[in-house]
Amino acid sequence: MIDPSFVGTRSEPFTMDVERGRLRMFNQVVEASGPVFTDPAAARRAGYPDLPVPATFLFGLDLADPSDLLAEMGVDLPLVLHVEQGFVYHRTAYAGETLTFSPVITDVYSRQGGALEFVVRDTAVTGADGGPVADLHQVIAVRSPDSGKERP
Repeated sequence: MIDPSFVGTRSEPFTMDVERGRLRMFNQVVEASGPVFTDPAAARRAGYPDLPVPATFLFGLDLADPSDLLAEMGVDLPLVLHVEQGFVYHRTAYAGETLTFSPVITDVYSRQGGALEFVVRDTAVTGADGGPVADLHQVIAVRSPDSGKERP
């Protein structure tokens, strides 16, 4: 069982660069429409300083969290299910920026008699100037190791 006293635990903030090549590849994979998402010159002609970051890209950067907080919580990663992801944007991020991610565990709870435990993690993303870029919200479920076994 995941100890609810982890609520309020903060991971060490970490920084990630928004790399143009990675961003361009992501935009191609998700079929972001328009050359402003894949061509820096087109982005600049449209008034952007560089390639704009689409809504879900920051989730991939957030996954790079170097902390082992889930391991500290006793979470067995093969039992993790992604439940929910949400974003609140304060401004658009762009290729070439360095962003800081500050994650915190905001809730831990269980359902189905403990067969599923949930961990809620919220991450504040800020720019180099310290100003807010986005707030990320993630919920994962952790299946009980016994939940897949047949009962006699």
